[in-house]
Amino acid sequence: MRGPVRWAVVVVVMAMVEAAAGRFVVEKNSLRVTSPEGIKGKYECAIGNFGVPQYGGTLHGWVEYPKSNQKACKSFEDFDISFKSTRSGGRPKFVLIDRGQCYFTTKAWNAQNAGAAAVLVVDDKSEPLITMDNPDDAGTEHLENITIPSVLITKKLGDDLKKSAENGDMVSVLLDWRESLPHPDERVEYEFWTNSNDECGPKCDMQMDFVKSFRGTAQILEKKGYTQFTPHYITWYCPEAFVVSKQCKSQCINHGRYCAPDPEQDFSQGYDGKDVVVQNLHQICVFKAANESGKPWLWWDYVHDFSIRCPMKEKKYTPECAVHVIKSLGLDVEKIKKCVGDPEADEENPVLKAEQDAQIGHDKRGDVTILPTLVINNRQYRGKLDKSAVLKAVCAGFEETTEPAICLSEDVQTNECLENNGGCWQDRDNNVTACKDTFRGRVCECPVVKGVKFVGDG
Repeated sequence: MRGPVRWAVVVVVMAMVEAAAGRFVVEKNSLRVTSPEGIKGKYECAIGNFGVPQYGGTLHGWVEYPKSNQKACKSFEDFDISFKSTRSGGRPKFVLIDRGQCYFTTKAWNAQNAGAAAVLVVDDKSEPLITMDNPDDAGTEHLENITIPSVLITKKLGDDLKKSAENGDMVSVLLDWRESLPHPDERVEYEFWTNSNDECGPKCDMQMDFVKSFRGTAQILEKKGYTQFTPHYITWYCPEAFVVSKQCKSQCINHGRYCAPDPEQDFSQGYDGKDVVVQNLHQICVFKAANESGKPWLWWDYVHDFSIRCPMKEKKYTPECAVHVIKSLGLDVEKIKKCVGDPEADEENPVLKAEQDAQIGHDKRGDVTILPTLVINNRQYRGKLDKSAVLKAVCAGFEETTEPAICLSEDVQTNECLENNGGCWQDRDNNVTACKDTFRGRVCECPVVKGVKFVGDG
């Protein structure tokens, strides 16, 4: 049976790849070389899907190309190399790393441990930029501890930077994420593409850890109208020739229309992919019911509570357990059951059909193919999936001066009005200032005091 199982899986995956081909969008940020003169200019680089990109901000540093361990597949300590500044006030070091031989995350981890402030991975061939993703299972041991940004640069730019560094030039680079996310107005719209499976290894654990840590913040932002959140779930269809196969029957509902991978990648034991699709469908329908009741934030409570009360390992990952959680949140069970429909019916489920349609990219937005994925203001987020990093990205999506107070806390940004009043006008005697702190920096804006509007340029 193992041969047919592998073949069916390959066919299904190939169907997904063909559907998505050419539609994946590489999210980019700006890289500006400020010296030496010969290579000064603005370039594009691809944001790595791990670490912490500084959405809404910039980072200035010197570029260094190590004399040894240039692929960064080993610890730099083994080569007595450090990128840490030997004196206070030194500018951060950006380390040039060659692509190849080990995971991107391994390279970033080794560079970070040696004191790098950012990693510039140089492509090993001339090609369009790609997204550096994190590994599925192997190589994930460092994933949650990478806190520096990583970007991929073209071979041509990398070769130029290497040549300048090896010639002894002072190579200065500005990484700029200020326009990596649109920030059109006072509300941020974001999506979380996730999955109810809790037995798929590190990526499933990472998703649930994020839900647990971000839940309170997400609910505050939603309740006060600062954000509009929508959860989504990836499914695919079974190729028609395999609809009646054992593999498709175990992974799909509605006669092969909506499928998910087997949780254990073993069709002979545990839960099936179709069980995951059914629970994903319950979570979508919970959100729809909660949203219609004016309380969309209850989705976070449902997903959190379901993970605790209905885990796969305790054999409680069932529709019956889901109903108990739904009732505990005061949601309409019958409305949700109607939304879920009949998984055995040979017909389309409009809710899951809408999810499949939403996976397809349009305009500057690519297909959603990576799980999990955050989409903020219609752009895919790249980086570490944790509370602090995601909150910074959400805050970068607000129009400047409209961001909520949580975006101006010390944990998220630096108050630039505290130093020299941000260069703005102030009346020290009356404690009046034109400096207004923002997530992206500060603006000089004439204040209103006791109903009186000051006039000027701030």
